[in-house]
Amino acid sequence: MTPEHLLKHFDRIATAPDAIPRLRRFILDLAVRGRLVEQNSEDESAVEQLKNYKKDKGEIDFISLFSKDDTPPFKISSTWVWARLGRIASVEMGQSPPSEHYNQSGEGMPFYQGKADFGHRNPTPRFWCSQPTKIAKQNDILISIRAPVGPTNVTSEDCCIGRGLAAIRPYTVINLELLLYWLKGFEKKIADMGFGTTFIAINKKQLVSFPLPLPPLAEQHRIVAKVDELMALCDELEAAQTKREKRRDRLVAATLHGINNGETSQEPGPHPSFEESARFYFNHLPRLTTHPEHIQQLRQTILNLAVRGKLVPQDPNDEPVSRLITDVQNKMEHQIIDLLPSVDETSAPFTLPPGWAWERFSSLGIFGRGRSKHRPRNDPSLFEGGTHRFIQTGDVARSNGVIASFTSRYNEAGLEQSKKWPKGTLCITIAANIADSGILEFDACFPDSVVGFIPASPFPNARYFEYFIRTVKSRLLDFAPATAQKNINLGILNELLIPLPPLAELKRIVEKVDKLMSICDELVAGLEAKSKTQGQFLEATLLEALH
Repeated sequence: MTPEHLLKHFDRIATAPDAIPRLRRFILDLAVRGRLVEQNSEDESAVEQLKNYKKDKGEIDFISLFSKDDTPPFKISSTWVWARLGRIASVEMGQSPPSEHYNQSGEGMPFYQGKADFGHRNPTPRFWCSQPTKIAKQNDILISIRAPVGPTNVTSEDCCIGRGLAAIRPYTVINLELLLYWLKGFEKKIADMGFGTTFIAINKKQLVSFPLPLPPLAEQHRIVAKVDELMALCDELEAAQTKREKRRDRLVAATLHGINNGETSQEPGPHPSFEESARFYFNHLPRLTTHPEHIQQLRQTILNLAVRGKLVPQDPNDEPVSRLITDVQNKMEHQIIDLLPSVDETSAPFTLPPGWAWERFSSLGIFGRGRSKHRPRNDPSLFEGGTHRFIQTGDVARSNGVIASFTSRYNEAGLEQSKKWPKGTLCITIAANIADSGILEFDACFPDSVVGFIPASPFPNARYFEYFIRTVKSRLLDFAPATAQKNINLGILNELLIPLPPLAELKRIVEKVDKLMSICDELVAGLEAKSKTQGQFLEATLLEALH
């Protein structure tokens, strides 16, 4: 299989993870191995070119690169030769000038400190230097030598370079563009030479001794032309792929908006009904759910429909929920309920179906913060020999609705200064990760950064309430103060309005949501399996093209 054949069938592998970046790397890998263009026996060999090349300082040994015990990285054509970077290009290590010599006012020579300053082909300097220490000439190759090691670019003008960069200026034995492609192709191997713990870096000795395969000059030009051509094709493929994905994302967003809002949209122009949008979406589900974020949007839509009474049919024979609410509150203590303002349904977020009602979250069950009185909270005396499970906000954040993990275990002393909540408690985080939610799979303690909710006895479990919290998470974040660590207080959750269906419908909703979430799980698993298969196919295709 030739590279052209590979690109001809690229659509079959384009959806594999990172397909186009991997294809770019593969093109460079073919190029550095001499597999991208035909060799020409009439070309003057690189060995002869190097023998004829002399520097002012005398003869340079380009040929005896590897000893008998050394093995080159890979085999190359008989017309090629291995040469160390310092033998085919000059290498100038950067050095940062004193801080008083550089500025941001544009006075002096452009000054680049590291990779962050030259991420584009024509970089815009952030600093200028009035008394440059180390200078890179126009069209020198800049390579990052400190955190990260390896990324390259070409200077568009003379500039001062700091200690995070080195300037590479090729001798006449190697084409500038070819050397740039070679350095990109060997970027990972160069980075692997890095040393250090705080800042990974390479030194000049490592850089100048790095071995590169050198083709004949005539072949170098053919290689550069072919790589340019194939990289331009990759650009086109990438642009087309991006365009398709943006178009699909807009279609997904518009369709889900129609499902959520139907004909009630306030935007001008005609809008599809809920039924039309839902029919279109589910008829084209495989095409509209090609990424995990699409599945996440679908989950959110399911939940939004559930709490708006659009997911299952209403039954006029269901007992209105208002009677249930009255029953629940008559059985509860009224200390909290009596302090809350009455519900004004005219200011509610949306209109509810018949038989539904708005009610304060905290008036539907036991509601309160976790407890961890002892300081410091991580005192070993609270945990040594512990048997009582203790969860943190991270356990809730990772739960995906069901808290099955715990951070540690309290002993009796730890339990005494905390509070144990029963299995089935809905946990809601109010610090760090705000409004993450999950239901305990076991009895557990938790700190006051987590709120617990135990629904009143008429409700079968906390599933509906957990699903509801997911629909208002982004709205709860708006209540968080703009501090270093966002948090919301219990008062906000106390006053939060929740749309309640009749009890019979609530059970039907939870059952339906559970089934649909299982389907979403299957879709995610299918996407992961498909992605893995596509990745394996891409690997096999690239391997076939290489060999």
